[in-house]
Amino acid sequence: MADAAPASNLDLVIFDCDGVLVDSEVISCQAHADVLSLCGYPITADQVFDRFLGRSSKQATLEVEAELGRSLPDDFNVRLQERLFRAFEQDLQPVAGITGVLDALDLPVCVASSGSHQRMRVSLGATGLYDRLAPHIFSSSQVENGKPAPDLFLFAAAQMQARPAACVVVEDSIAGIRGGVAAGMTVLGFHGGSHCRPDYAHRLRDAGAALVFDDMRQLPIILGRLGEKAAPLAGFSAA
Repeated sequence: MADAAPASNLDLVIFDCDGVLVDSEVISCQAHADVLSLCGYPITADQVFDRFLGRSSKQATLEVEAELGRSLPDDFNVRLQERLFRAFEQDLQPVAGITGVLDALDLPVCVASSGSHQRMRVSLGATGLYDRLAPHIFSSSQVENGKPAPDLFLFAAAQMQARPAACVVVEDSIAGIRGGVAAGMTVLGFHGGSHCRPDYAHRLRDAGAALVFDDMRQLPIILGRLGEKAAPLAGFSAA
């Protein structure tokens, strides 16, 4: 893997968690679909993917409850969390190449996820990434509006004392791409997770990704191009 060139005009790389650092989206969508179905809202994992990927559990729950015309059971979140965390501990893997990428980067990094802090402690902990990234781990629970609003990305930049225009966001969801763009940041669309369908790169581009890529080991090279002062992505394609 090539090392990144000095990124003199970049302040920060903001990673989403699920589907970018950990290959969790297939597991998450299946767990969410299973528990919703058990609670009287039949839905498939593919439908969860299409509707809720990249959005917070709170946003998804409000939408489901509006359609049902009633609240989900009081223990819904507990049941979902228990099923999800068991699956993470048994099956979750880091995204291929991410450990080497974190070693290679010469920029500050942080995490900005729609997931809760507890979820990230489990998912990043199960894959050996939590201690590498803490305490620079931020959740949508810390802002008023989750993705696709820009709030979480702007909050992360402020906490890291970074200029939004000098931040690069690495995202795998449509909501995340839109949120990063709305924050005035350069957004890279990653479509190398096991959940990504053949057309997913096009969907990320359509949502506003400046560039899409499917191998995390490409990221240092991309950031090196972005760190150049003149036309950093001119003529460059990663996918």
